[in-house]
Amino acid sequence: MLQKLNFKSGFNKQATESGAEGQWVDGDFVRFRYGLPEKIGGWQQLTVGSETLPGVARAQHCFTSFSGERYAAIGTSQGLFLYYNEAFYDISPLDDQLSGTATFDTVNGSSTVTVNLSSHGLQNGRYITFNAVSITPGGFSSASTFTEGAFEVKNKTNNTFEITTPIPAGAGATSATGGATIKPYEIVGPTFQTLGYGWSTSTWNTSTWGTARDSSSVILDPGNWSLDNFGEVLVATVFDGKTFTWDAGATNPRTNRASTTTTNFNTTNNPTATRLTLVSDRDRHLFHFGTETTIGNALTQDPMFVRFSNQEDLNTYAPSATNTAGSFRLDTGNKIVAAIQGKDYVFCLTDQAAYVIQFVGPPFTFSVRQVGTHCGCIGQHAVAYANGAVYWMSGEGGFFVFDGTVKSLGCLVEDFVFSTDGDNLGINYDAADIVYASGNSLYTEINWFYPKSGSLQIDRCVTYNYAENIFTTSSLDRSTYHDQGVYTSPLATDYDKTLTPVFSAISGITSLYGASIYYEHEKGNDQVNSSGTTAIAAFIRSGDYDITSRRSALGQTTGVADYRGDGEFFMSVRRFLPDFKFQQGSAKITLFISSFPDDTPVSSPLGPFTVSSNTGKVDTRARGRLVSLKIENDSTGETWRYGTLRLDAQPDGRR
Repeated sequence: MLQKLNFKSGFNKQATESGAEGQWVDGDFVRFRYGLPEKIGGWQQLTVGSETLPGVARAQHCFTSFSGERYAAIGTSQGLFLYYNEAFYDISPLDDQLSGTATFDTVNGSSTVTVNLSSHGLQNGRYITFNAVSITPGGFSSASTFTEGAFEVKNKTNNTFEITTPIPAGAGATSATGGATIKPYEIVGPTFQTLGYGWSTSTWNTSTWGTARDSSSVILDPGNWSLDNFGEVLVATVFDGKTFTWDAGATNPRTNRASTTTTNFNTTNNPTATRLTLVSDRDRHLFHFGTETTIGNALTQDPMFVRFSNQEDLNTYAPSATNTAGSFRLDTGNKIVAAIQGKDYVFCLTDQAAYVIQFVGPPFTFSVRQVGTHCGCIGQHAVAYANGAVYWMSGEGGFFVFDGTVKSLGCLVEDFVFSTDGDNLGINYDAADIVYASGNSLYTEINWFYPKSGSLQIDRCVTYNYAENIFTTSSLDRSTYHDQGVYTSPLATDYDKTLTPVFSAISGITSLYGASIYYEHEKGNDQVNSSGTTAIAAFIRSGDYDITSRRSALGQTTGVADYRGDGEFFMSVRRFLPDFKFQQGSAKITLFISSFPDDTPVSSPLGPFTVSSNTGKVDTRARGRLVSLKIENDSTGETWRYGTLRLDAQPDGRR
């Protein structure tokens, strides 16, 4: 007798596979719509020429200029970049300049130039520009070889370093001596969250300031960015560092770099050390979270102190009777971790509590209301806004939502995400600051990308579908992700630490810090990049299913299958009828059989079974107490949405 196998939507990883009867227990690259599982959409690499971003991307923000030009700003461990009209632009801010008498040494036919500059203080892998070179080294036609573009520092010593030029030196190559002004890129921070030791490396409030700490107890946060826009002005803040702006409305804007001294921003009036910044959209203030109590003095930085600018004014922070600038300090927690724009409020999260900051006008400007405790955020970008609510991952384990009140989200994948026990590798809490959250409004989803235990880079994703109130997990590894809106599809970065960046504006880039590929998501069925087209191998697997024999009122076995059974009887599976809402290409269906809950399931004879949209039934020979179902694909061009499988299973004795 054929019976329908219906399964609840979402994953249940809290129960055993035997205990999760009627539910899905595992999968990869699948989502649920209308209660049915389907393979997720594909992704395609952006940019002509297959350029990639240097380093690991840590933040992304999309915005438009007043003239309607679309931009995506991406902050990486190596710099600040723009995506515009299918190309990348380098707008990285520059640090204090180095100048002095330098020697440039090269030989005929070589692209390697040795720069001799006493006590330059540069490190391998740092990018630099030459703002001025008063001489032209032999073998090069002009100094523009050095003043146009940027270079990666290599093979440094105390007084020398090497660069690679875009063209080799020609005849007459020799050593030349003269003045040179070097501008290094602003230091963003370490590529990964690491352990450190030494004076003043302690995290705030964990010991007396200036106390030496051993390497086992100190965590140095990775280089991070907060990105937002004030109209058409991009506001970019380096974690625990400076704030920069870049103006899309300037003349030839893509030739400019982000700076602390633009026409609408002046660093002398602004905080110089800030954990993160945010523009409050409704009332137009620039917030600095975890900033200094005395402007211009980074040593007074307090991770719980908040300062905000005058309304419509990026440069005024001193409060007066004629402006709305001001400051306050939060009192629950050790540090401000994250902040995000809500519906008509700014939502701020410390490591322990949640706050709503709402504009009320003069004389108080903002009301500050604590709305939750024991719900702190795990990382700077681990919070997202969607569907009129704020969602975040907690550093204490679990997921929360604020929709007027703070609520814990029921989660049947919680142990899988947060607990490391036996074979299960939950989140790496020592690298939790790189967790990245974003909405995908096309499918009513919130994605959290996170590193599993033992990993220093993102390699997993947990997804909450707020329309269906379910969770799924996957191996989708994106270091940043931005919802559609400015662009019609989500944009995301995929980091590869072994990849050498391809970026024309910087000469001589190595793979020292890896590279990030920029993708447009929900496009086609496959992964498409400069290496070609690769299949996205998706699958979903159910919990165990069992039967027993139905009994009459007199207690006799009727021989009719009871699909609410308890596994008392073996079953004989004769055939199944696949059912897909839609299908492109083929899919594979495997029936796994076991006799007892603790047995390792084995594939049924003749399986896996390849099915297409034309497959009416599949004959199989399988016998066991427990059966589970797996649907998967492994070839390019394939996609599917599963419906309801019909299974012909009959009682077949107790042994």
